[in-house]
Amino acid sequence: MKKSIVLFSVALTLAAGSVHAQELTGRLKKIKDTGTITLGHRDSSIPFSYLDDQQKPIGYSMDICNKIAEAVKTELKLQKINVKLQPVTSATRLPLIANGTVDLECGSTTNNTERQQQVSFAPTTFVTATRFVAKTTAKLNDLPDFKGKTVVSTAGTSNLKWLTETNGKENLGMNIIPAKDHAEAFLMVESGRAAAFFMDDILLYSLVAGSKAPKTYMISSKPYTVEPYGIIEPKGDEAFKKVVDKAVTDLMASGELAKMYTKWFNQPIAPRNLNLNVPMSEQLKKVIAKPTDSGDGKDYM
Repeated sequence: MKKSIVLFSVALTLAAGSVHAQELTGRLKKIKDTGTITLGHRDSSIPFSYLDDQQKPIGYSMDICNKIAEAVKTELKLQKINVKLQPVTSATRLPLIANGTVDLECGSTTNNTERQQQVSFAPTTFVTATRFVAKTTAKLNDLPDFKGKTVVSTAGTSNLKWLTETNGKENLGMNIIPAKDHAEAFLMVESGRAAAFFMDDILLYSLVAGSKAPKTYMISSKPYTVEPYGIIEPKGDEAFKKVVDKAVTDLMASGELAKMYTKWFNQPIAPRNLNLNVPMSEQLKKVIAKPTDSGDGKDYM
């Protein structure tokens, strides 16, 4: 009798495992079936997601995504998981998540309510603000100083959308150029083709730090918008989101995310051993203590 009960229990366990496998849907099923998770990465979003001197994607967001990939592997009980790396741009990152080409986007993407109509976001892992970088000799301090001037922002970003709307509302008459990426936008300021580059301040700090003459640039003191960053997830895939979000909150609770932050923002980083020396903001400390995937900037004030 005892042997029968044991065999019955084993049978139930196996059946449960079989049902669990059959119940997999969405990205978890796709990853289970293929043994592959596809991570979208940027090439110049220092220090979040960029290419090192070996053309390998590295950065703060890449470290987070690699930990998520390990969590997905554990959840699916895979012996190994193949991590496929897919380059994305500001313009392509959301569509590639939405159409299934990319499973997670590991970059410097602002979570806002408009984007949440197309995709979902993991809990916020960085909080920044829109500012501008310009040559110090230009003596530009605030938006009224840009009337009739040429400025640049990166295509497909929330910063470009805000800048375009503000230009119209305040009748500034700015000539706004959309650059293909952050590096091109900064080059336009460097070469004098644009008076300023409007972007998330942390990206501006990294571009200035890596420039030929950092002291020739200024970054505005006034923040124009609040920008919470999060890893992009597919919309409506609750099972996948649950695994991804838990992986991120586990990093926060264990203190590992704080260590990642120190590695990328307070220590020399490849390939030029630059140290951004950006202390963790009070907003991010608040998020780590109480994780949120809110796309409302007011929740980070």
